[in-house]
Amino acid sequence: MHILSATDIGIAYSEKPLFSGVSFGIDSEDKIGLIGSNGSGKSTLAGILAGAVEPGTGSVVAAGGVNIHYLPQHPAFAPAGTVLTEVFRGEEPRLKALYEYHRLEEQLALNPGNEALALEIAELSLKLDSLGAWELENSGRAILTRLSMDEFQRPVASLSGGEMKRVALARALITPCQLLILDEPTNHLDSQAILWLEDYLQKRTGALLLITHDRWLLSRVANRILEVDRGEFLDCAGGYQKYLELKAERAEAEAAAARKHRAALKRELTWMLQGAQGRSTKERARKKMFRELNRQTFKAEKGNVELDIPARRLGKKVIQLQAVSKSYGDRPLIKDFSYTLLPRDRIGIVGPNGSGKSTLLNIIAGLSQADSGQVERGETVKIGYYRQQAQELEDNLRVIQYIQGIRYSVKTAGGENITAEKMLERFLFEGSDQWTYIRDLSGGERRRLYLLGILMEEPNVLLLDEPTNNLDIETLTVLEDYLEDFPGAVLAVSHDRWFLDKTMDHLLTLDGKGNVSLFTGSFSEYLAEAGSTAPEAENTPEKKDSRAKREKTKLSYKEERELEQLEAETDALQQELEELRPQLNEVATDYVRLNQLHQQIQAIEQTLETKMERWLELQELKDQYRDTGDGSL
Repeated sequence: MHILSATDIGIAYSEKPLFSGVSFGIDSEDKIGLIGSNGSGKSTLAGILAGAVEPGTGSVVAAGGVNIHYLPQHPAFAPAGTVLTEVFRGEEPRLKALYEYHRLEEQLALNPGNEALALEIAELSLKLDSLGAWELENSGRAILTRLSMDEFQRPVASLSGGEMKRVALARALITPCQLLILDEPTNHLDSQAILWLEDYLQKRTGALLLITHDRWLLSRVANRILEVDRGEFLDCAGGYQKYLELKAERAEAEAAAARKHRAALKRELTWMLQGAQGRSTKERARKKMFRELNRQTFKAEKGNVELDIPARRLGKKVIQLQAVSKSYGDRPLIKDFSYTLLPRDRIGIVGPNGSGKSTLLNIIAGLSQADSGQVERGETVKIGYYRQQAQELEDNLRVIQYIQGIRYSVKTAGGENITAEKMLERFLFEGSDQWTYIRDLSGGERRRLYLLGILMEEPNVLLLDEPTNNLDIETLTVLEDYLEDFPGAVLAVSHDRWFLDKTMDHLLTLDGKGNVSLFTGSFSEYLAEAGSTAPEAENTPEKKDSRAKREKTKLSYKEERELEQLEAETDALQQELEELRPQLNEVATDYVRLNQLHQQIQAIEQTLETKMERWLELQELKDQYRDTGDGSL
């Protein structure tokens, strides 16, 4: 059943439109993932569909009787309410009755002898019976509990931003509607809540439009992908994997067309420079062809976020925690925790909200003091701390001023000296965008700028606190590739299953009671052992592994180091053989010694052959990548 039509939608907040000419429909069974780079207009388009934003052009028409509920990134709340009253705030009759019922109950708790209030509550209770609202009441309480918001009488004014978002999400999920629009619903949720939400959205009836950078959620829930990209619009049926396949095919076709165009233009330009040959009519025709070719334009290849930034050399001693403990009041967050961070550690930090994950990072970074225990940092350690709140960004600075305030230029891992302006271009801040005030950036653009600022400091230990929140998929993908080759240690707090599986080797798990445990393995393996594994997604990192290997553009950091080590080892083995072989003649009559030398030489030759095979394999891969591209990110 068709429930909504968007026709020729367009909007612009400056001379350059966010998007224009966007037309599509939504059916009652659609579960749509709306994706695109930061600042591309995803939230604006969602607001237009919900009626919260007026489009510059075009129209949105919903079928008769269709209700739309919209959860924005930053929902509004009544400051005087409580968690329970706010979850039932809405226009639907059952919600209105439940909201009034609980508001009066709260008043009666403050005035227990008020008979008029008690009578009004009793009458409302009968009305709720007739409306069949008690099931909605139970759903609201159950969902709040699932989202770790079970202090129902807690005042809204005392909630953090993340807690408010969870209450708003609970309200959105219980609100009866034919189209539910959710903007970044997994932000501020822990792993268990995200897994529960995936299952809930899969089973929910009715249409869904979901803005998210959580690729696991997209893979499990979405059966259709809409993308807003450089002012253009893509509609792909079939889910996230089909979208990736379609994008790859389109990129290949566009690149081939651009190559053909350049070749044709070069031929015509060569002819023009050599001077026309033959009849004047042919000359005029060739000149006309050149002008037409020269006027043709092709969609520019989309810029990629490039993270070719070196790290300072890291010594053997990195960071050592010895018997560290930390409590808030009577509540222990970390008890007697010891760990020695190694130079190439990749550690994910997981646990329920409020269990002390960010506190642990703050202690490691030296921003918070442990109640007891010691934290020792090596002399060469340079920490880069990507925090949940980009506090270092000043709204009144322009983008270029912020980056130049850190460094005017940086030398990349390839030895190239890159100015701040060029680095910003690599992070998709091009031209006039660099002179934009930070206060005018979208949330995702601020996070991308913040990440660049941290990396330009050339850290050798990275602390990442929820890095996947508000970063677009493109930036996340390149960040993951960068972390694979990053020559230092990485600790990351995250609830993003895709990100953790792809980048982290083991986990520190916090239970909220002070216990910190080491788990060696992926986040999916940890969930499986905990009995929380969700059904397998169609495009998981594991399933993408073989394709990812084909798509690599250079040797990984480990492979480069292995190649260097193999070169040194094979040289040493060959040198050893050159020294041993002349000795065969010297001991020709000493059969015992001769036999020992033969066995020694054979063993070395066998080892050398094995190492040479591996060396050739890696060298061929390196040559292959060099032939297909420059190998840079």
